[in-house]
Amino acid sequence: MTLTILSVAYPLAPVGPDAVGGAEQILTCLDAALVRAGHQSLVIACKGSETFGKLFPIRVCGSSLAETLESTDAQQRIAIARILNEYPVDLVHLHGLNFLKYLPTEDVPVIVTLHLPPAYYPPEVFALRRPKTFLHCVSASQRRSCPPEAELLAEIENGVAIADGSVPHAKRGFCLALGRLCPEKGFHLAITAAELARRPLLIGGQTFNFSSHKEYFDKEIAPRCNGPIRFIGPIGLLRKRRLLSAAHCVLVPSLAPETSSLVAMEALACGTPVIAFPSGALPEIVEHGRTGFIVKDEYEMAGAIEQAGALDRRVCIETARRRFSQERMVQRYFDLYDRVVMTSRASQYISSAGHAETAAGRAA
Repeated sequence: MTLTILSVAYPLAPVGPDAVGGAEQILTCLDAALVRAGHQSLVIACKGSETFGKLFPIRVCGSSLAETLESTDAQQRIAIARILNEYPVDLVHLHGLNFLKYLPTEDVPVIVTLHLPPAYYPPEVFALRRPKTFLHCVSASQRRSCPPEAELLAEIENGVAIADGSVPHAKRGFCLALGRLCPEKGFHLAITAAELARRPLLIGGQTFNFSSHKEYFDKEIAPRCNGPIRFIGPIGLLRKRRLLSAAHCVLVPSLAPETSSLVAMEALACGTPVIAFPSGALPEIVEHGRTGFIVKDEYEMAGAIEQAGALDRRVCIETARRRFSQERMVQRYFDLYDRVVMTSRASQYISSAGHAETAAGRAA
């Protein structure tokens, strides 16, 4: 059946092929897949986003984070109500952290993908009373961290594009670290590990407009970027894949309880081993001694950098193809969309039939 899906992004990060955040990359992938499959894709995201379906942009403005979120929350509430009034939306898919602020009041099924650690969400998220509202996680690790009483659908692991099977690019000697530049991502520890291993390190990513992020970059990252340590800023999709394919290894020194790691999955898909801390779902993604190494600190990370060259790059690619393919993820979401929409339509039919039968009985 042909569906109309409304996807709502986190309001402060743009979606599109070059999106930085994992949630934004997954939304972009689903948006593209919906359009390719002949469905109607509607997307609410911040101005500057690039979508394959129809974009309903919102403005990001405000003198503080609280003021900005108050503004974007209000815009999203208005946009959702207008779209549900104007389009035959079958399902709303929410991806943002603060989705409670704009949860639809209309009788439409809603799927919420929890992209972030459960502790980041307010407790009431896990005790929703709204009918036809379904939550799910993106990893087993994240699901285990949810309150035991939470009603969750089966998790759907994230997926990435996989190499076409051709011979991987020739490796160069540099290490690579990619992502949002903020304290919990631990890029300062990646720098220390690369220095100890005497390896060049390229750091690619973006610093968002938060004071703590700017302070972290200015104090912990920028002063150490000289000589073999280089900050290369935000990178687009094609350049990212070239760098991932050429890197000796990818470092993921995250200190946060990661619910997933698209960077780690993409690295493996490009045939590049990953060296990561045991944060959240990372031990579920990296197979220690096979597709990379799980290490406890920057000193073990430095030692693992030298060992990474002995790992089989084709094993990394085949593992990514088997476990983290984008096609597998998309199909699981499409199956979920179909089940939720069909169940919703069936309940509406039963309810309508019941009302009709009651009315007929009264008339008799």
